[in-house]
Amino acid sequence: MRPGNLNNGGRAAAAPAKGMPLYAAVFSMPVLVASLGYFVDIYDLVLFSIVRVPSLEALGISGKALMDKGVYLLNMQMAGMLLGGIVWGILGDRKGRLKILFGSITLYSLANLANGFATTLGAYSALRFVAGVGLAGELGAGITLVSELLPRQSRGYGTMAVATVGVSGAILANYITLHFEWRTAYFLGAGLGFALLLMRIGVYESGMFRQMEALDVRRGDFLSLFMDRKRFSKYIKSILIGLPIWFAVGVLVTFSPEFAQALHVTGAVSAGNAVMFCYLGLIFGDFTSGFLSQQLNSRKKIVLLYIALSSTAIAAFFLSSGISAGAFYGLCAALGFAIGYWAIFVTIAAEQFGTNLRATVATTVPNFVRGAVVPITFAFQALKSAVGILGAGMAVAAVCILAALYALSGLEETFGKHLDYTE
Repeated sequence: MRPGNLNNGGRAAAAPAKGMPLYAAVFSMPVLVASLGYFVDIYDLVLFSIVRVPSLEALGISGKALMDKGVYLLNMQMAGMLLGGIVWGILGDRKGRLKILFGSITLYSLANLANGFATTLGAYSALRFVAGVGLAGELGAGITLVSELLPRQSRGYGTMAVATVGVSGAILANYITLHFEWRTAYFLGAGLGFALLLMRIGVYESGMFRQMEALDVRRGDFLSLFMDRKRFSKYIKSILIGLPIWFAVGVLVTFSPEFAQALHVTGAVSAGNAVMFCYLGLIFGDFTSGFLSQQLNSRKKIVLLYIALSSTAIAAFFLSSGISAGAFYGLCAALGFAIGYWAIFVTIAAEQFGTNLRATVATTVPNFVRGAVVPITFAFQALKSAVGILGAGMAVAAVCILAALYALSGLEETFGKHLDYTE
């Protein structure tokens, strides 16, 4: 690591001033913009899960193909996020955090606008891939910017605000789909993105990044994460701790109608409502985990607590045979609360690495977790034919949880860590 004074450079007109009260720093323009950016990101990210059935039916797909083609389209979106995470992360460290925020939201807004006009499965899948590439840049760049602008002892509150506001975008997505048809929902998502671009005009670049530009150091060197054993270990473990989150969202919630049928839930269950209740729980989960992390001065203890809660909620999900649809939605909300360590998970990743790799890591790590939905759903689909949908779900859940616990045990505690250094 190469230390450097990276704290005070750059334009700071929209950044929290030194000595500013906590509430003023947390509710500053950079945090607000990052929060609303993640709000639009989540709206667009979960929209397909909500409109999967009606949109595919409109394209002439029905029966068993609704799940098979749904998995295919979800994987296309996640594969796009995997690629986009690498591209945006590298650019974030080389060109700046703000440029990535602008570029990513422009791309996924255009893709969602075009998605509203899709008439074939091929066009639909291609646009979900492009939208995935765009969606990949939002969270990592926002978390990196907020982490570098806020004082180190209070940056957890800033990332908590980003996550809490952001995940509520799923509730808006469900509300919109209840009142408008699926094409209109995509159009509105694009409109929200373009409106957000106007807000970003008043936000300036991270001072740490501005100072780093003057240093003779390689920035955004993605391959360097794999060239050093210790660095590679930190990187992989940063990814693995997030697996239970996207197993729950990408499998249990996305395919909740099929799970509800297998569990003999009484009453109709819609994916849209399951997503809404899951993300409602996530709002409170992210807020609570962020608050507890600040109060206990620890990231790792809270992640361990929430992985334990996730294990309990997932077990309850698979033991819910014969319950009512209302109770099933309650389980989805409990599941959402239990996996509500997303902000802390991304913050831990950002705090593990120096300024010249921070955006690369903070952007690729959450998108590699999202991209992990591809092998997770592949394993789920492969096992489903042998042991059924419930057996497959339980087996994949166990692997994700064990991997997360192993990874967490090998990561350093980063609460209050100084971030003004380079690798």
